[in-house]
Amino acid sequence: MKKFLLFVVLTVTGFAATAQQTAVTLSMGSGYTNEVYYSFASETATSFDANSWDIAFLRNSSQNIGIRVNAGIGIQVFEAADSASDWNTIDIADEASWTPLYNDDTNWDNGAFMQGSASYGWGEYNPVTHHVEGTIVFVLKYADGTYKKFINEDYFGGYTFKYATWDGTAWIGETTQTVANSSNPDNRYNYYSLQNNEEVIAEPADTAWDMVFTKYVTDLGGGMFYNVTGVLHSANVTVAQNEEITGGGDPNGLDYLEAINTIGYDWKSFNGSAYEVNDAMAYYIKYDESTVYRLVFNDFEGSSTGNITFNFEDVSDVLGFETVSEGVSFGMYPNPTTNKQLTIVYDASTAVSEASNIDIYALNGAKVFSEAMTTGFNNKQLDLSALQSGLYVVTFTSGTNSITKKLILN
Repeated sequence: MKKFLLFVVLTVTGFAATAQQTAVTLSMGSGYTNEVYYSFASETATSFDANSWDIAFLRNSSQNIGIRVNAGIGIQVFEAADSASDWNTIDIADEASWTPLYNDDTNWDNGAFMQGSASYGWGEYNPVTHHVEGTIVFVLKYADGTYKKFINEDYFGGYTFKYATWDGTAWIGETTQTVANSSNPDNRYNYYSLQNNEEVIAEPADTAWDMVFTKYVTDLGGGMFYNVTGVLHSANVTVAQNEEITGGGDPNGLDYLEAINTIGYDWKSFNGSAYEVNDAMAYYIKYDESTVYRLVFNDFEGSSTGNITFNFEDVSDVLGFETVSEGVSFGMYPNPTTNKQLTIVYDASTAVSEASNIDIYALNGAKVFSEAMTTGFNNKQLDLSALQSGLYVVTFTSGTNSITKKLILN
């Protein structure tokens, strides 16, 4: 029976895929000049110039501190000194003795500056003032060989930092700035360009994106850090991956991970002349226990165009395929409905002598629809166009067993 139930789930997934699949082509631009954020719910891609920012400051809570570097454009961070008093003595001739630091590519908030040797990465907590005060002097080395020294001097509802640029003989243009947490209240991070001496917006509102196509640094093993192009997902979702050679799949029972690089970069590989995409690998992006999308990549053109193609589908309805009792399973899709057409999928194969029934109730308790079901494995479309749009309760009953689910009619 277990093997048969698995077949039923895969069949349901196949139905949903046929009805709801969406094809998307987006572009990071030639040379990956853009970071592209994507939302499945709104089917919206939002692009930002990848070179527009250097440092990002976590701003979603006064109790949370996080500072990231834009490693994707080739900025490398070093801890050059562990005392703020060394600010005036930093010498790029000492680069070999500096400690390289990297963003954590599994957690948005554990940026390169949080890897420093201070208790808070870049500073220490002052119990008298309740501020975190900067103690670590960092040097940022850019891809073009430019150096900037940087210290986050203070945190208290915002970040006060100081930086200067090496002109070949001396540090010049020393500047102190504050980026307040109150800036861009809908975003997770505030961004700053040290190159242009200005705050910038470089991401959508926190709830308006699910994944970002970007360049980032990852550890390929043995401490070998390398700049890769791939996908990092929002902290608001979890992701599972599942190899599906036959094209079918089931979002239930997978290992959903918080690590933001779960999709990562290895859904593609370079064969020496072009990129090949692993279209047998499916990624399931889950918002909560009732909303999940299935993503499969189709094409990646590399740095020549930065074009990426993928298909996705809302498979939230398959999450509702549940076992009512031994030998009795039930699911329905799509939910919310499309044009008030609802497909019921159920397996009552062992309940040969038991009657099965579908009943739909309005929120006031009134029964507004009822239909008897035959035994065995069946899928049946219900025309609910006679009902008003809104929230209903669906009850599937087989013998003495029943299960109840919410239904939204659009």
